Amino acid sequence: MEDAAKKLETQPQTTPKTLTGSEILWDTLVNQGVEVVFGYPGGAIMPAYDAMIKYPVRHVLVRHEQGAAHMADGYARASGKVGVCIATSGPGATNLVTGLANAMLDSIPMVAITGQVASGLLGSDAFQETDITGVSLPITKHNIMVTRPEEICQALKEAFYIASSGRPGPVVVDITKDAQQKSCEYVYDPSPVRLPGYRPDYHPIDKDIARAIDLIHSAERPVLFCGHGVIQSNATQELLELVEKTQIPVACTLLGLGGFPATHKRALGMMGMHGEAWVNRAIQEADLLIAVGMRFDDRVTGNLKTYAPGAKKIHIELDPAEINKNVHVDLPLVGDARQILQQILPHVKSCKIQPWLDYIEDLKGETAVIEIQHLPDHGKLYAAHVIHDLWRYTDGKALVVTDVGQHQMWEAQYYKHDHPRKLVTSGGLGTMGFALPAAIGAKFACPDDDVWVIAGDGGFQMTAAELTTCAQEGIKVNVAIINNGYLGMVRQWQQFFYGGRYVATPMKSPDFVKLADAHGLLGLRVTERAQVKAAVERARAHEGSVVIDFRVEQEDAVYPMVPAGADLHDMIRRPQSHNPIYETGEDE
Repeated sequence: MEDAAKKLETQPQTTPKTLTGSEILWDTLVNQGVEVVFGYPGGAIMPAYDAMIKYPVRHVLVRHEQGAAHMADGYARASGKVGVCIATSGPGATNLVTGLANAMLDSIPMVAITGQVASGLLGSDAFQETDITGVSLPITKHNIMVTRPEEICQALKEAFYIASSGRPGPVVVDITKDAQQKSCEYVYDPSPVRLPGYRPDYHPIDKDIARAIDLIHSAERPVLFCGHGVIQSNATQELLELVEKTQIPVACTLLGLGGFPATHKRALGMMGMHGEAWVNRAIQEADLLIAVGMRFDDRVTGNLKTYAPGAKKIHIELDPAEINKNVHVDLPLVGDARQILQQILPHVKSCKIQPWLDYIEDLKGETAVIEIQHLPDHGKLYAAHVIHDLWRYTDGKALVVTDVGQHQMWEAQYYKHDHPRKLVTSGGLGTMGFALPAAIGAKFACPDDDVWVIAGDGGFQMTAAELTTCAQEGIKVNVAIINNGYLGMVRQWQQFFYGGRYVATPMKSPDFVKLADAHGLLGLRVTERAQVKAAVERARAHEGSVVIDFRVEQEDAVYPMVPAGADLHDMIRRPQSHNPIYETGEDE
C-alpha cells in the first residue's frame, strides 16, 4: 500500500488553543479525513460524545457494538480508507472483540476508539472496567492506552498510520475518561508519523526480480494466484496487464474475487475447499505457482504434504511473517504487490503455454458446472438460482456483502465479480452476523452503489437488529436472505461426515417479511424462481432498505467440496444424477 503518511490530511500550523481531550479527539479525526464513525455511547466515552456535535463527523448509532466494528470494517473494505468505530468501556469495548478479530485476520485498516474508566480507578475493578488493551492484544495490529489529553492527538495519528501502512489491520485506542475531560494547549501537528521500531516498507532486490522473470518464462504449466493483497494494494490493473502479456491463467482466493475480472478468458475461478474442480486440478498439476497477496490459508491448500507437488512457487507478499509459514516457496518477493508487479511487467513476454491452456479447457469440459441459466428448476427454488439471477438482474455491478456459510460459497461461484471492492465478505474468521452491518458501512463508503446483502437465515438473525439502523439513518441496503431452515454449512458437514445426524442445525426463524415491516422497511417473500426477477426489480426501485425472504430448498449442498485436511484434488463432486438442479436441459 502507499505510505500512509502521505495520505494524512494536513492543515497549517495555528496558534495553540485550549481544548479538552474530547475536542482534541474529534479535531484529530477530522484532520485524518474521517467523515463517519460507527458507535454506541456509554459512561466512559460520554465526554467524547458531548464534544462530537462541534465537529463535521457523522455518527451512525448502531444497535450493538459488534455491529459498529463490522460497519467500520465494511466501510474500509469498500472505500480503501480507515474505518472508525467507537464504544464505551467494559461491555461496550468487549463487544467489539469479534469485529476486531475479523478485521485482523482479513488485514482491514480500522481504528477502534474506546472509553476507559478514569486513570485513578484503573486496576480497582471499577464499574465497567475491562483491560481492553490486554483483551485485544492478540487480535489487533497494535493498541494504545491514553491517560493524558496531551497524548490523544499523537496516539490517534499513530493509530491511523499503523492501521493503514504495511499489512493493514485494526488498532485500538483506549482513552480514560479523565483524559477526555481535562484540558490542555493544543495545535494539530500535520507532520508525518515517525516510528523508529516500525518499518513496513520492503523491496525485493533486482536479482530476485530477474529470477522471477526467468521462472515465468521457463514454465510450461503456470498458474497465477490473485489474493486479497491485489485489491488492498490497488494492483488490479497491473495484474491484468501481466496476464494480458503472459496469458497465464488466474485462480482467485475468496477474498481475491474481483481482483481479476471473473469474465476474462484467463480467469479460472475460485480455488480451494469449494473451488471448481478444474481450478484445483490445474493447481495440483502446475509446474509454477505465482501467488500474489495471499497467505496459503488451509482452506486454499488442503493437505500441505500433497499440495502442488511438482510446482515451483513464487510468493509476492507484503508481510514477511507469511513467507514459508504454511507453504515452502522457492522465491519470496517481499513488498507491495503493485510495486513488485510494476517491476516485473516491463520484462515479461508472452509465454508459450498453449498446450497447458488447451488442457485446462479440456478439464473444464469434463467437470464444469452446466451454466445455471440452462438448468431446469422443476418449480423449486435453489440458492444457486437466486444468486445467479441476482448477478444477471444487477448486471454484475452490485456491491455484494455476504455473511458466512453455504450462501457465501454459492455467491463466490455464481456471482461473477469483474471489479475490485465489489465483494465484501468475512474470510479468515468466518464471522456469522457480519453481512448486514458490514453492508451498512459499505453503503456509507459508496452511497451511489447498489448494495446487496446475501445472508443465511442463521447469520442474519445474529445482527438483524441493525435493520433499525438502516431505517434511522435513512440508507438503502437490499437484503437477500437465503432461507433454508438450517444452519446450512454445519448441516452439510453433518450430512457428509457425521452420518446425517442433524444436531442443533434445524432452525426456526421469525417471519422475515413481518420483521422487516416491524423495522419500518419493505419485506418480500420469494418461493419460486419465476418470482425472483420481480422481487429484485421491486427492491432496487424501492426508496428504502428491503428484505427479501428467499425460501430455497432445504438440503441442497455446496459442490465441489474438499474435506478438511484432504488432498486438494480429492473432492466431493456434484451428484448430477440425484439432484434435478444438476440435470441437463433447458431453462423452464
